[in-house]
Amino acid sequence: MPMLAIVGIGLGVGIERLNSLETERLKDDLELLGRAIRMLVQEAILENDEEAVQRALDSVFDIGRVYGASVYDANGNRVAAAGIASRDLSRSRVAQEVVLTGEQQERTRQISGVEMYSQFLPLFDPLGQPNGFIQINRQASDFDASFARLTRVAWIIWAAMALLTLTVVIFGHYRGVGRHVNQLKQAMTRVEAGERDYRAATDGPGEVAQIAHGLNQMLDSIERKDEELELARQQEQELAEKLQHQEKMAAIGNVASGIAHELGAPLTVIDGRAQRLLRQEEDPDRQRQLIAIRGQVARLTRIVQQLLNYCRPAEEHVEEVADDAAIQLPQLLQDVLDNVRHELDDESLQLRLMLPETPLPIFYASASRLELALVNLVRNAAQVADQWVVVQVDFEPGPVSLHSRQQPELTIRVLDDGPGLTDSLTAQELKEPFVTTKGQGEGTGLGLAIVSNVAKEYRGQLNLENNPEGRGCIATLTLKLAT
Repeated sequence: MPMLAIVGIGLGVGIERLNSLETERLKDDLELLGRAIRMLVQEAILENDEEAVQRALDSVFDIGRVYGASVYDANGNRVAAAGIASRDLSRSRVAQEVVLTGEQQERTRQISGVEMYSQFLPLFDPLGQPNGFIQINRQASDFDASFARLTRVAWIIWAAMALLTLTVVIFGHYRGVGRHVNQLKQAMTRVEAGERDYRAATDGPGEVAQIAHGLNQMLDSIERKDEELELARQQEQELAEKLQHQEKMAAIGNVASGIAHELGAPLTVIDGRAQRLLRQEEDPDRQRQLIAIRGQVARLTRIVQQLLNYCRPAEEHVEEVADDAAIQLPQLLQDVLDNVRHELDDESLQLRLMLPETPLPIFYASASRLELALVNLVRNAAQVADQWVVVQVDFEPGPVSLHSRQQPELTIRVLDDGPGLTDSLTAQELKEPFVTTKGQGEGTGLGLAIVSNVAKEYRGQLNLENNPEGRGCIATLTLKLAT
């Protein structure tokens, strides 16, 4: 039986592989046909010669293996066609991809009620810009028809051989008692060797089958007990980890509550006095200074509130994270650098922002949570940097979905020229609350913990590593934000 199964699997894999190769060959044929007429079609379009375009399509359609060929402009409007072809592709996503990317595409789609495989090849104007595309169609069933008979014959032969083999085995050696006794002994030997999940076959004469059944029941009972013990151990470990995390969060909560209590009243007084002076002040320069004071007070108040939010259980952030707003990431990053720059004692320290050449899209996220994470990340780098801190941004668009926004992976790297990571603490330990490399009274050890927590809210992560090309550290924050 195992050998027959292996042969059957091998036969199926072989047939499937041949089918795949033939399918690729047929696809390549369509692509070659499209490339053969593309130059003719491009020249005919430039000369506005519709008859030449039609002749080129007819030349492809005359080949019996092609069911239709058509030419469309950049907007998906059909220019010419031969055979089965779509009338309008102006709303087709694949048509838009061909024009936007200038790369060929392929799809299986319904055309006039027939399942068709379509090859899309872009057309280019003299400047090399896509100005339309060619669609060549072939029935999807053609890809399978050439292998249908071969597959049927192969499986009939395999079934006949399997039936013959099983007949010989069943009415021969497998009918003997010695065979089943040997199987039972082999089962005991394998279990003794450590294969705890192996079970003895229960076929054969009644007495042997009863012994095998009893052995299997005993092994099942032992396995259930082992699983129960392992489950209890895992639950105990999870409870211990959860308790440890709750203790940490409770400690952070106490610190945050104390900060909020101690800073709340003074911040309110400062903001009120600044507001009163702003109403009385007529000098524009002083008005700007008072507005700046109120802005920093508001920022401190917001940071305290964000810190309190961090200390709440994760499920309490769901509403805030779900209520995302449109964010201009370059502006947010510039605001972060400006805020950190105001905190620095060393005015010579350079804070630089490096954006990708391609304009960044609008991201949807909680601006306050994202700002909190970025401020902590840049501030940590600035506190240890010697001369500069660089913030690099990169992103890769995610797959397009009709039901949701894209989920690109946004990558923000913060590089500095400081001493880098030490050997005394691992990168994972540095992301734990209250773990810091700063001296007594110079830091709380909450910065990277907050960044890591925000990253998890957006299905991302925070990685820390030394710069392999020189001094300093590279902090990489990856987030999956909707666009």
